[in-house]
Amino acid sequence: FHHTSTSHCCSCGKTISDEKYQDPFQLGRKDLKNLYEDIKKELLVSAAELKEMCDYYFDGKGKAFRPMIVVLMARACNIHHNNSKEVQASQRSVAIIAEMIHTASLVHDDVIDDANSRRGKRTLNQIWGERKAVLAGDFILSAASVALARIGNTTIISVLTQVIEDLVRGEFLQLGSKENENERFAHYLEKTFKKTASLIANSCKAVSILGCPDPKVHEIAYQYGKNVGIAFQLIDDVLDFTSCADHLGKPTAADLKLGLATGPVLFACRQFPEMNAMIMRRFSKPGDVERARKYVLQSDGVQQTTYLAQRYCHAATREIRKLRPSPEREALVHLTEMVLMRDK
Repeated sequence: FHHTSTSHCCSCGKTISDEKYQDPFQLGRKDLKNLYEDIKKELLVSAAELKEMCDYYFDGKGKAFRPMIVVLMARACNIHHNNSKEVQASQRSVAIIAEMIHTASLVHDDVIDDANSRRGKRTLNQIWGERKAVLAGDFILSAASVALARIGNTTIISVLTQVIEDLVRGEFLQLGSKENENERFAHYLEKTFKKTASLIANSCKAVSILGCPDPKVHEIAYQYGKNVGIAFQLIDDVLDFTSCADHLGKPTAADLKLGLATGPVLFACRQFPEMNAMIMRRFSKPGDVERARKYVLQSDGVQQTTYLAQRYCHAATREIRKLRPSPEREALVHLTEMVLMRDK
């Protein structure tokens, strides 16, 4: 995200003028100060090993992409409602909870996938073993639930617990696959929503509920988060084919090795129908992964997936522009462009 060039053209063809241009990371920094210290306070534990495991991921080196969106959305909705420029404590709590749920899901994903690297370093399951990693993920989730209960708003509790249900359902969807080609793409997008976008969509919705009573605003926040979240994952799936492992912080073609058919594969399949058999056997035969990767790179799969991500980003921009103009609103627009331009 930090390598985004500043010649900022809006994906919808309009150029953002410099005084209107807002760097989301600069704008959200104030509200995210001490974010990781606050998360560590939520995770106060006496067991030294469990503490070490939790501190390992909350090291302050993450991009805090999700909390960033959440605090910017909180400000944009507050300004829209009554021109309040402050983020409420409960809204900031949602940003913290979102990052905790996200991290817990990464810990569990790494166990399921038997992954050995994440963000350029070894995974918890590699260092401490699978059993302890599962428990650490559970512990982070339970601490997030306690923080959520402390907000004391039943609507917010129900909106954010939906995220945890979606994460589990998304993981189950990922374990299955569809015979029918059209169903397969719908299955992939539903999985993408549940595993990635639901967290962003529902966290945005939660802060909008806390900041503004208008259901139309809640829907705008939700739709923005949903569309950005799906685009984010689509670009992630593209980078699995186009980025080098060192840059990405995890091995490339990782999804193929896990037997997963992502967007670039599903688009490539239209040009190379022989990939269908590979998808159905989850790239399990020797040479499948290499052949599938070659087919994807020979096809327009990467390009088509990128176009699809652009369409989701345009939809997100259309939604957020319904709010009253503010620097935060413009930053959220710019964030959609950063999602498309990211290279890791």
